[in-house]
Amino acid sequence: MQLEVGSVIEGKVTGILKFGAFVDLGGGKSGMVHISEVSSTYVNDINEFLKIGQTVKVKVVSIGEDGKIALSIKKAEPRQESRHQDQRQGARQGFKDRQKDGDKDGVARQHQPARKPVKKEPVDLKSLEYAYEPRGASTDAGFEDMLSRFKAASEDRMSDLKNLDVKKRSGRRR
Repeated sequence: MQLEVGSVIEGKVTGILKFGAFVDLGGGKSGMVHISEVSSTYVNDINEFLKIGQTVKVKVVSIGEDGKIALSIKKAEPRQESRHQDQRQGARQGFKDRQKDGDKDGVARQHQPARKPVKKEPVDLKSLEYAYEPRGASTDAGFEDMLSRFKAASEDRMSDLKNLDVKKRSGRRR
């Protein structure tokens, strides 16, 4: 039997661990259902949901290059999945309807007239002055000088940030 990602098949639970269950798929193949894929509800103890020897429907989620097969029980049940999707879509549609009506906090409001766009005047970039000049750099300095000052200022700022990060980390350990 050829396994493909997305196919739903029946298998028998052969082993249970804290983090998941192993399922025999037949043909000498087996896969694992992670604890998060057992049920759509929170699973604290996997033994409450599965027993060794139990036959379960599983969906093939992935097949790794090393041959490991990841399975899901909760994705193998289309009815539950579609029901949750319908609920989510209904909630989204209700939210969109409220947004359209101006209801952001549960109170229906009348539509407000559209605001007029603000006219933006073009900005003359040549007339702008830049407020940042690193470490009192003179304007007649060459490009190389300005670049070296910028790099020095950047390194100072980075070391300050690293020191703050180290202080925060050391404060958490206490």
